[in-house]
Amino acid sequence: MSHMSEDEGHAVPVRRRRARQRNIFLVFLGIFVVAAIVSVAFLGNLAVSFDNKTQTIPSAFPNETLRPTKATEGPAAGAVNILLLGSDSRGAAVDLAEEGAASDQRSDTMMWAHIPSDRKHIYLMSIMRDTWVDIPGYGQAKINAAMAFGGVPLVVETLEGMFKSRIDHVAIVDFEGFKTITDALGGVTVDVPVSFSSSHGDYTFTTGPQKLNGDQALAFVRERYAFIDGDYQRVRNQQIFLKSLLAAVLTPSTLTNPLKVTELVDQVAPYISVDVGLDAKAVGALALSLKSVRGSDVVSFTLPTLGTGTSADGQSIVLLDQAAVSAIAQALSDDTLGDHIAQAGLG
Repeated sequence: MSHMSEDEGHAVPVRRRRARQRNIFLVFLGIFVVAAIVSVAFLGNLAVSFDNKTQTIPSAFPNETLRPTKATEGPAAGAVNILLLGSDSRGAAVDLAEEGAASDQRSDTMMWAHIPSDRKHIYLMSIMRDTWVDIPGYGQAKINAAMAFGGVPLVVETLEGMFKSRIDHVAIVDFEGFKTITDALGGVTVDVPVSFSSSHGDYTFTTGPQKLNGDQALAFVRERYAFIDGDYQRVRNQQIFLKSLLAAVLTPSTLTNPLKVTELVDQVAPYISVDVGLDAKAVGALALSLKSVRGSDVVSFTLPTLGTGTSADGQSIVLLDQAAVSAIAQALSDDTLGDHIAQAGLG
């Protein structure tokens, strides 16, 4: 009678264990591969949806000879500047303005978004629409008239001339988009700074935290007649809402939920117009670089002014603070806008 050796007695169980371990590994590898395929398909569909549903601004920038040179080295080389324009209405006038043609469209909201090279913050600078500036080729006028005179390219040329920095991208957001994205998020909570009743619908806003639905959000960002300082408070309210909106979007519960992200892109994209370079690939790359940014890292402020006045032809205007413009221009050039905001007490 033969006897199995001790080594032979353990050989089969070892092979079985190794086989089981290999099978478990293959199962996990399969799950990972499937998840990767699903993720790629999801991102691919998302990109197609964004590119198909957003409107493209065919001529967002002025002639290259009229623009400041983009920094290719130094502290600001990796920074990104995006011009955000808000429109209270859509129609032929907006379409003409987006194409670079003169129209009766004026920008209701104007923000310069600065993303520094370290990608640790997002800075939003609001520019009062009645700020009296030099518009190339037209002389002194309210800055929002640049859209009417020469469309988006003239707005870009005016701002680049003021701040001596290049605008990398342009996005125009129809205010209706605020309404849509707010509802898609299930509402957005804002800390209302001043109580008021809206002239845009039967809404009352009370000082303190208040959760807004889409219609309320639209009324909140549009109102200016209810305030003593008019557009100043409206700009502050828009900054508050945008920060609250970004805080709601820049959360793991939103960003890691494919269905939520898909819903947001599908519903909001039709209300956004972007320059040809701001496609899904560019947006995705920028979003990835900002993966650690949260709502508290978004800093908003208004370009300082010298108060209000009256133009030679009798218009009520906001007086430009050239010293403040020069200081911000230098901070953009040095990619030290965060430090300047803190030192100047702007944020």
